[in-house]
Amino acid sequence: MHYLISVVGLILVLLLAWAASNNKKKIKYRPIIVMIVIQLVLGFLLLKTGIGEFLIKGFADSFAKLLEYANEGTNFVFGGMANEGAHTFFLFVLMPIVFMSAIIGILQHYKILPFIIKYIGLVLSKINGMGKLESYNAVAAAIVGQNEVFISVKNQIGFLPKHRLYTLCASAMSTVSMSIVGSYMTMLEPKYVVAALILNLFGGFIVASIINPYEVKAEEDIIEVQEGEKQTFFEMLGEYIMDGFKVAIIVGVMLVGFVGLIALINGLFSGIFGISFQGFLGYVFAPIAFVMGVPWHEAVNAGSIMATKLVANEFVAMLDFVKIQDSFSERTAAIVSVFLISFANFGSIGTIVGAVKGLNEKQGNVVARFGLKLLYGASLVSVLSAIIIGIVF
Repeated sequence: MHYLISVVGLILVLLLAWAASNNKKKIKYRPIIVMIVIQLVLGFLLLKTGIGEFLIKGFADSFAKLLEYANEGTNFVFGGMANEGAHTFFLFVLMPIVFMSAIIGILQHYKILPFIIKYIGLVLSKINGMGKLESYNAVAAAIVGQNEVFISVKNQIGFLPKHRLYTLCASAMSTVSMSIVGSYMTMLEPKYVVAALILNLFGGFIVASIINPYEVKAEEDIIEVQEGEKQTFFEMLGEYIMDGFKVAIIVGVMLVGFVGLIALINGLFSGIFGISFQGFLGYVFAPIAFVMGVPWHEAVNAGSIMATKLVANEFVAMLDFVKIQDSFSERTAAIVSVFLISFANFGSIGTIVGAVKGLNEKQGNVVARFGLKLLYGASLVSVLSAIIIGIVF
């Protein structure tokens, strides 16, 4: 029965994307069908085969090792603040972002990441029916993050038409940065984090191809990757370390504000209506969780987590998820975990608008005008990836 519900959910997601399409006549259905099949095959291979388990274990073990190295630095600086055996969120979830940012900087400096991003993007452009720039941007966003990716193509930002700009921004919101993947793995099952990273990449192409279809002319199908100012190794390293620290601080500050505000609103709702704000949102989002494949008796709690992610961010939602995940079945935990792995939330609209506006004010204003549609599409990507996991689980 749950397979039937998940298939209905898949069709519903595609219909919701189709309903918001800019030009229904230009939708290319063949690449969309191919990518959905690829998602199903990859989901099955990653979660249900020995090869997939081996690959995910290798990836997860690598990140676990990197987190151990990151914790060496954290313990050296903050050792006296972290009690033995205690789990301090800021120290052991957010501080590793600093170390991971340094690793990404090193890989960027020696042109390893640009090489990987470029050629994976070229391969994907043959599958998704989109331009090379769109494919490059999607891969780059999943590795370097939703702010930095626009800097790498800043020479083209000012000349892009609205429809191509939408696709670039949609990719940035539908994925997550590799620098914080390790932090996610401290709260969620690593195999679901890895699966979400891959599924969201294809999901972003699928939803954007429906909501925002267009044809890229051959003479416009180019990539102009802007290299940063030439720096010495240690200049670069210091910059990436500081960038990682800024991200950790920003995430921490956002959590202080959001968690506190949600607690306040929960208290007000409980006092006035006899139900918490998150509990109320759980009922609102329960039907969405249900069509994703979550059993109805778990749908309200799952819907509450999903709503928290949308109105706050994925870290706030993960903190709540960790508290109640033992009450979920393994399948529901997988579905909700995959849904949480993206930047699809209201705050990301401002982040992306700011990143683009910093490079080109006119284009930043264009992005601001389609901000809600951007969030709508990115949220559909999260739902689509979660449904795929529910089908193959």
